[in-house]
Amino acid sequence: MWTLALILAGSLLVASPALAVSDRETSATDGAGAVEVDRTSRLESLFTSLKSTSDGAAAKSVENDIMALWLESGSDTVDLLMNWALNAMEEKNYALALDYLDRIVAMQPDYVEGWNKRATVHFLVDDYSKAIADIEQTLAREPRHFGALSGLGTIMREIGDTDRAAIAYHEALDIDPHLDTVREALDEIETEKAGREI
Repeated sequence: MWTLALILAGSLLVASPALAVSDRETSATDGAGAVEVDRTSRLESLFTSLKSTSDGAAAKSVENDIMALWLESGSDTVDLLMNWALNAMEEKNYALALDYLDRIVAMQPDYVEGWNKRATVHFLVDDYSKAIADIEQTLAREPRHFGALSGLGTIMREIGDTDRAAIAYHEALDIDPHLDTVREALDEIETEKAGREI
């Protein structure tokens, strides 16, 4: 159970990076379309770096940059609500965090981190079905969300579906091969499976 909590802390709850100053603020004259193209280009470059680097510290820096981009909503109001939600999560005030996150996904349903952070809170209050539903929404918007995939693996393992947990973990590692706690969990699943087959 402790290992599962560590995996979740390193995956779904990747909420620590501060909200970055978004391109809309630094280049307001470029227009929303140009900002989104630049953001997409930056993400593509970061994901390429994530797969190609062999340096653990560099990989962690790239992961943080990706998560900071995911946290950018493009809306000052949503950014403020997300900061409040993250603070509530840190204080373990999950009901308040859910209230803010419910507002975020209603206001901006295409914002990936609204769904991802709400999935985290649902997991933390043991509402796995709602957590899975929000992870599905996250992955529909960003299939490379290694945190959501890791979290899905953790939930599947927690409910005893180790086959689906392994699939989710493999998908997360295909995107980010530097997720050490995910690799350890996958190794444990494969060791357990090998032991049952003997």
